[in-house]
Amino acid sequence: MQLADRLKRFSEPQTIRMAKLSRELKAQGLDIIDLSLGEPDFRTPEHICNAATEAMNAGYTKYPPVAGIPELRAAICTKLQRDNGLQYAPEEVMVSTGAKQSLANAILCTINPGDEVIIPTPFWVTYGALVQLAEGTNVFVDCTIDTDFKITPAQLEAAITEKTRMFIFSSPCNPTGTVYSKEDLAALVAVFERYPNILVISDEIYEYINFRGGHESIAQFPSMRNRTVVVNGFSKGFAMTGWRLGYMAGPKEIVQACEKFQGQFTSGANSISQRAGVVALTGDMAPTKLMTEAFLQRRDFIIPALANIPGVKINNPEGAFYAFPDISSFFGKSFGETTINNDEEMAMYLLHEGHVTTVMGSAFGANRCLRLSFATSMGNLENAVKRIAEALGKLK
Repeated sequence: MQLADRLKRFSEPQTIRMAKLSRELKAQGLDIIDLSLGEPDFRTPEHICNAATEAMNAGYTKYPPVAGIPELRAAICTKLQRDNGLQYAPEEVMVSTGAKQSLANAILCTINPGDEVIIPTPFWVTYGALVQLAEGTNVFVDCTIDTDFKITPAQLEAAITEKTRMFIFSSPCNPTGTVYSKEDLAALVAVFERYPNILVISDEIYEYINFRGGHESIAQFPSMRNRTVVVNGFSKGFAMTGWRLGYMAGPKEIVQACEKFQGQFTSGANSISQRAGVVALTGDMAPTKLMTEAFLQRRDFIIPALANIPGVKINNPEGAFYAFPDISSFFGKSFGETTINNDEEMAMYLLHEGHVTTVMGSAFGANRCLRLSFATSMGNLENAVKRIAEALGKLK
């Protein structure tokens, strides 16, 4: 059987791989605590579910427009103005089957073979894979825990060449929880203003899971408004991962190109999810706030708990629901016949010795770290930290 060569350009996401391993071990009867997937452990709020039921009963079960139903595109515009101070017309907004498809649309519609794309590391696993799929060139910029994993203006400037076409980042960031302040963004904008041909993709899917009190979008700066694609969705802030609903807002010509592109892949996103999405954006936000408060309580437990483990170095995430500890001090240490030489071996060691599933940092471009999702119960987190501390304590 012949398969296309393009499949060789990227690999299966390690997040999915580790989740699969976790399920396999659970099926064997092992007590595994899974901290691998970035999925809220809450139910979708009731008023959103009710909206889906009402949509079905009202007959909203036909093909929707490729770019999204008018009501949802209008609701997204309202949300962007209300929450972000950003003014967009409906024709500058497009709905997709999840934020991942919005990212894919934007990258595949703007990147040509050989174009360079700057991506600060650590980064969400799919960014680099999509650039590879578009036959672009990834330019990874190493951002360390010492700068809270933020790219500096000097690093950005040094990475730009005549081939640079795009810059992709997320705030709040997956996997680090890093949040860029308005001052941080302004410093980057000062660099971008010297290079007007660079398009920015701002992944803001974790916008509502923000512990510092307010989200800042790079699109708010006048010089960036017409060269930024804002990507967002419903999975994280509304616990709607399975509803597969995301969106982008950006320059009209890019949105129109993405509509053409999506029309040949999936056409419009799920009609029922779209009707529910209208209610999510315009209805009661109290459940979202309660979820964020719960994530904050979990963060305030797990970060100090991990920091208290000898040899673990960690930042304090200001958003999202991930801990991203540097565990490189354990490299070269052993327990029994097992020696830990890198982050992947550490992830497998914690899975088999501690029965805790994590994701190796190299999946995100940071091979000194691991990602742990705290989108699970406090009880699971308490037990997971104990297991991790015991497993790490065995390494000598």
